[in-house]
Amino acid sequence: LEAQYSLTRAQRVRAAMFPETLVEGEAAMPTQPDPSQQSNVQRLAEPSQLLKTAIVHLINYQDDAELATRAVPELTKLLADEDPVVVNKAAMIVNQLTRKEASRRVLVQSPTMVGAVVRAMSTAVDMETARCAASVLHSLSHQREGLLAIFKSGGIPALVRMLSSPVESVLFYAITTLHNLLLHQEGAKMAVRLADGLQRMVPLLKKSNPKFLAITTDCLQLLSYGNQESKLIILANGGPEGLVFIIRNYNYEKLLWTTSRVLKVLSVCPSNKPAIVEAGGMQALGQHLTGSSQRLIQNCLWTLRNLSDAATKQEGLDGLLQILVAQLGSDDVNMLTCATGILSNLTCNNSYNKTLVTQCGGVEALIHAVLRAGEKEDVAEPAVCALRHLTSRHQDAELAQNAVRLHYGIPAVVKLLGQPHYWPVVKATVGLIRNLALCPANQAPLREAGAIPRLVNLLLKAHQDTQRHASASQQTYQDGVRMEEIVEGCTGALHILARDPINRGEIASMQTIPLFVQ
Repeated sequence: LEAQYSLTRAQRVRAAMFPETLVEGEAAMPTQPDPSQQSNVQRLAEPSQLLKTAIVHLINYQDDAELATRAVPELTKLLADEDPVVVNKAAMIVNQLTRKEASRRVLVQSPTMVGAVVRAMSTAVDMETARCAASVLHSLSHQREGLLAIFKSGGIPALVRMLSSPVESVLFYAITTLHNLLLHQEGAKMAVRLADGLQRMVPLLKKSNPKFLAITTDCLQLLSYGNQESKLIILANGGPEGLVFIIRNYNYEKLLWTTSRVLKVLSVCPSNKPAIVEAGGMQALGQHLTGSSQRLIQNCLWTLRNLSDAATKQEGLDGLLQILVAQLGSDDVNMLTCATGILSNLTCNNSYNKTLVTQCGGVEALIHAVLRAGEKEDVAEPAVCALRHLTSRHQDAELAQNAVRLHYGIPAVVKLLGQPHYWPVVKATVGLIRNLALCPANQAPLREAGAIPRLVNLLLKAHQDTQRHASASQQTYQDGVRMEEIVEGCTGALHILARDPINRGEIASMQTIPLFVQ
């Protein structure tokens, strides 16, 4: 038996390491009485196979690298040949070489080769050569050294020219390679701008492939962020209309997200803002506020907030206004900041919007937002401004004035006049209190909440500030608010509160008459 085991030992090792060398039907004699138990040789079989595969890969890798190293000088010459057929064949071979990692590394390390590929792509007379060359650059652009080599050999202007190619695959390779350059190569953004890349990219928004559009829009975002000139070029080439069309008609989340990022960048540009609104941007962005993608909702909200002051005359925003009122129930500070900001702008001097927001529970929702905002001025100021708009100059203004009281909003509003003063909130609150006082039923609750002494104190403080600066003949601003506006606002609010005889007595008892005379 021992002799038999010795004879089959080599067989067992061979079965474990090189199973492909066994003769069909030949099996090694088992060494374990229990077949479910593995022998030591069997246990080592899998690691041995992995080791063998790794060694084979290494040999192949070395072969690939050596082959490429030998071929590069010859291929570089052939790519510059005058015969287009020769150039085509050379481009096809180089394209094959980029499929393997080892040969790709060799190509990347040869600037002359990369330069030859760029030239071959630029001067190609047939589409197949252009496609192969663009594919090579695309493969090389996944490595840092590749990006640098493409950049240094004038690849960017050549790739930008390829954006006018009628061949879909060439277009895809060109935009993806440019995208990789914009993301990871220093100096690429400036080079793309100088090569008129934006003028070529914006018309590509008319294409229909969502993945292609996602890459194109991301390029536009990378080029326009923080660069006013780029924003104006996008506008001049019809960018806002193209972007709004995508937001309105596609449902691929990544594309919607990249497009919303471009619109967010453009929405802070005074020239692009009205163009986006005119193209129906408010309505299109509003469609995506109830979806499941948080990052898309957040971008749409910030963009809407930036656009909303240019959209006060827009029609067809009923759905958007209702969604925004519902979003006032959110606990997310960013969402609250945006929703209150948009509502504040859209209810400014627009009686239709004021009535609509009042009728769909906007007053109650805004009061709750003020209560939850606490110290957060980014929410408190636009929320109070929106309430100020809702309580004046539209058919349901009186309804809104009553609603503030009925939803226990008066104490919360008066509290905002307390220390520490953040003047934009104070200014908005003073205006809101004036509007609330127009409703006789609110006069007593305002008095009970302590509105009168707070308004008088504010009036004194603001008046002293203006007097101090008047001697120096300069206007006094705090947090961007003129103290004269606070004086006017407090005087106006106290004037309306004085319609109530009890309030009148309280105001007079605070030695305010000399102040009013001044």
